[in-house]
Amino acid sequence: MNLPHSYQVNISWRQDRVGLLSASGIPTTFEVATPPPFPGGVGRTWSPEHLFTAAVNSCFMTTFLAIAENSRLSFDAFECAAAGDLDLVEGRYRMTRVTLRPTLIIANHADEAKALRVLEKAEQACLITNSINATVSLQPTVQVTKPA
Repeated sequence: MNLPHSYQVNISWRQDRVGLLSASGIPTTFEVATPPPFPGGVGRTWSPEHLFTAAVNSCFMTTFLAIAENSRLSFDAFECAAAGDLDLVEGRYRMTRVTLRPTLIIANHADEAKALRVLEKAEQACLITNSINATVSLQPTVQVTKPA
C-alpha cells in the first residue's frame, strides 16, 4: 500500500445551518447541520458531532473485520453502539470521549477469549481513534462577486 492516501469530502451550504455533504465517486449525499443543543440547531439531521462519533465507530468496525479475518475468528453478527461526548474544556468545545459498545455473536464458547482479544486489538489499531489529535490546516479562498 502506498501512503499517504487522501480522502476528499465536500460540503455546500444549503440554508440556515444546513449543508450538503458529498464525496467524489460516492453517489450518496446527505445533509449535515448544527445539532439542536446549539443556537439555530436542526433536529433529525446528521451533525459534525454525529459524524465524528460515526468515524470512530465505523473505523472500529472495519478494523475489527480485518483483524477478525486475519485471526480466523468466526462470528455470526457484529453491532456496535457508540456514544460521543461533547464538553467544554478550557473555554472550548471538544469531543472528549467516544464510548464503543460492541456486541459480537460467536458460535463457539471456546472462541470467547479470542473474540475479546480481537475486539481489543481493533480498538487499539483503529486509525481514526489514533488520529483524533490530527492537525487541521486551513487554506481559505475568498471570492468577491461585486467589484469595489
